[in-house]
Order: sequence, then C-alpha cells, then structure tokens
Amino acid sequence: MKSKDHLAEISAKLDAIAQALQALAPDKTPQAPALGTANAYHWDGDSGELLAVPQVSRVPLAMLKGIDAVQDILLRNTEQFARGHGANNALLWGARGMGKSSLVKAIHGDISERSEDGFERLVLIEIAREDLETLPVLMRHIANERARFIVFCDDLSFDTGETSYKSLKTILDGGLEGRPSNALFYATSNRRHLMPRDMIENERSTAINPGEAVEEKVSLSDRFGLWLGFHNCDQPTFLTMVQAYATHYGLELDEETLRARAIEWAATRGARSGRVAIQLVRTLAGEMGKSAT
Repeated sequence: MKSKDHLAEISAKLDAIAQALQALAPDKTPQAPALGTANAYHWDGDSGELLAVPQVSRVPLAMLKGIDAVQDILLRNTEQFARGHGANNALLWGARGMGKSSLVKAIHGDISERSEDGFERLVLIEIAREDLETLPVLMRHIANERARFIVFCDDLSFDTGETSYKSLKTILDGGLEGRPSNALFYATSNRRHLMPRDMIENERSTAINPGEAVEEKVSLSDRFGLWLGFHNCDQPTFLTMVQAYATHYGLELDEETLRARAIEWAATRGARSGRVAIQLVRTLAGEMGKSAT
C-alpha cells in the first residue's frame, strides 16, 4: 500500500472514532426546565432542573397571628404582582420562628386558590442559598414563561469570604439583564443586612476607604424594595397564636388549661414565637391522640 493511501486510511479511521466519541458525549447545551402543572418547584442548581413540589408544607393564611402589619403589606405586594402590576422584591428579616417563611408560603397558597380574582398563574420557586450563583440561569429560563414567579430563598445570609452576594445584587437591581418582569425575589433572614456585624466591621477597619467598603456590603439589602421586620412577641400575642393553632387542629381544651400549658411551655423553651406555639400544639395533639400536620 502506498504511503499516501495508508495515511488516508488512518485519517478516515480517526474521523470515525472522533464521531463515535462525540455521539457518546453528553449534551452540554443547557435545557430550559420544563414547567409542569404544579405551582411550586425547587430549583436544582447542579442539574439546572425545576423539581415539582406536589404538596407545599404550609398553613392557612388566617392561622398566622401577631404579624398583621407585615402580612398586609406582603399580601398587597404579591397581589399586585400576580395581577401584572408593579411590585417589589421583599426581605423578611428578624426574630426566629415568627413566621417569615410561613407567611411567604401562605400568601402564595392564598393567591393560588383565588384565581377568580383576576390573578395570573403564580408559581413559587424555592432556591437554596448554595445555588444562588445559578440564579441568573434560572431567571433566563423563566423569563419567557407564561406565568408569574416568586423566587424564594429561605434563611439567606452571607459569611466572611463569600462573594456570591455580588451576583445576587446584579440580578435584583442594576445588572445589564436584571430580573425578568415576571419574577420577584423574596428572601427571609435573621440579619437585617444579610451579613454578620463582624464582617461589616472588618471591612470598615481594613479598607482604604472604609465607608465605600461597608456600603458595598450593606447595599445588598437596599436592592429589596420591601423590608419587613419580624420581632419577638409578647405573652398575649403568643397565647393568641397557641389558641389559633389549637382551634385549627380541633383540640378540645378549656381556655385555662391551654393557657397554663402555653405559659409553662414558653418558659421551658425560653422563647415565645409562632414556631414554639405550633410545637406545643403538636405535643398536645399527640397527647390527645390527634394529628397536627
């Protein structure tokens, strides 16, 4: 065989091998997540998929007590958004267990059940803090969907050395793409400025221009049009919460007994909150042979 023909044969075989390997390689083209019939999803940042949540863990809006002012504000904001009107991103910050995430889920459920009020389809998407760097990908995927989206991050905060807050700032307000008009971002946090005080103070003490460094950190919370504060409740409010949960789950306890158990429970836990209230009611339901889920 002539050398020229031999080289041509080798080249042809190499081409065949390359084509076979290419066919076996995974498709790296990002696929838009399929939006099914569910109205709640979890965003998997690693796979780029929306995972349907058939049954959202939430309580009826009417059961949430002691947060009437912030509830009215967030409900009105979400109703405006669901009708295609102007609305703001929202940061729900403050005391643990006072119903921040419960309120977001309850409002979504309430509006989803009132489609006759002129609301567009409202979809809740939960994104984990660890997946925030993929938030721009999610936003691009849902931008052209025929629905309104609340992208929800529970317990959002950033620790020393983290930089993913910069990509979040860009999405919320100020980036070239920004967020699509059919999406809002709701977040809950125990920190008003989403970062620990020592992180902000460290920026102030080590920067060439301390004021600008602190502003860079704190300005993330400024991207939220609504700041809704949740504060520790007093005893009368706590007792109202306990009564509301007990009534909802059909616990037949006289008022004095329920009051005494509630005060004792709060004292042993060293706190009063909606979370502490529902934990008590679940205990009482178990003692009475009933379910409270």
